[in-house]
Amino acid sequence: MPDKRLSVVVTRRLPESVETRMSELFDVRLRTDDTKMSRDELAAAMRTADVLVPTVTDQIDAGLLAQAGDRLKLIANYGAGIDHIDVQTARQRGILVSNTPGVVTEDTADMTMALILAVIRRIPEGLAVMQKGEWAGWAPTAYMGGRVGGRRLGILGMGRIGQAVARRAAAFGMQVHYHNRKRLRPEVEDELGATYWESLDQMVTRIDVLSINCPHTPSTFHLMNARRLKLMKPSAVIVNTSRGEVIDENALTRMLRAGEIAGAGLDVFEHGHEINPRLRELANVVLLPHMGSATIEGRTEMGEKVIINIKTFDDGHRPPDLVVPSML
Repeated sequence: MPDKRLSVVVTRRLPESVETRMSELFDVRLRTDDTKMSRDELAAAMRTADVLVPTVTDQIDAGLLAQAGDRLKLIANYGAGIDHIDVQTARQRGILVSNTPGVVTEDTADMTMALILAVIRRIPEGLAVMQKGEWAGWAPTAYMGGRVGGRRLGILGMGRIGQAVARRAAAFGMQVHYHNRKRLRPEVEDELGATYWESLDQMVTRIDVLSINCPHTPSTFHLMNARRLKLMKPSAVIVNTSRGEVIDENALTRMLRAGEIAGAGLDVFEHGHEINPRLRELANVVLLPHMGSATIEGRTEMGEKVIINIKTFDDGHRPPDLVVPSML
């Protein structure tokens, strides 16, 4: 008689190929529509499943974990970021947490460069004029942006994605600077042509473009607060493809409106999809709906990592992408 298959609950729609493979391997309950589960639905899933597969839209806090049943032994997160999961409480309750690191590196770095180009070269303004049919023809002074090459790029957070951004920026002729919790090894700095700044305050005063590529943790919440934003040059641009909570969004909005910062490209926001409405009014701001990792290849690879983590756990081994407290 075959062994009973692992019970898996998936909280959002995933790529079809991923859902098909999960159905072949596990006793899986898939989401029928692409909306996030309510808190009550999450609690019910956690009472009945062996494995929960959440996404960044699911807040798995201590209160929800207290309602988890004895069966729940693994939270196999679909995504690299785990700030929406109370990992410490989960581990205290004997629940392992895994994630999918490294999958979105290249895609997010691509989007970072796309936002830098879009803001500095005023691409959305030109696109809007063309879509409205209002273009009256070429003019020497129309839609003049800036040259990307030669600008100083400051990268806040020099992990996988930050380093991928550095490589792309160098290809565009940008000068790469960075601030990180730990300095990179000399050979990595040499490869990237990157200059390290121990002081974030000193770095932001000297750069032309700031790219946010650090995770959201208690120590990075509002790391770019009003005081630090005011240190930036009025001609500087800020781009965020990491976590919205790293920037004080209200302070950024005020400074953009006042012309104290030249522009911004934002793929993430401090309060999820609830965006400061004043940001939408600004021509010098490019807003995207959290598209940084939205490629078919990336989302499929992410699902494959989730499956490997679950299958390895089901076979009685440690998931390869296990999140441990020292990583937090």
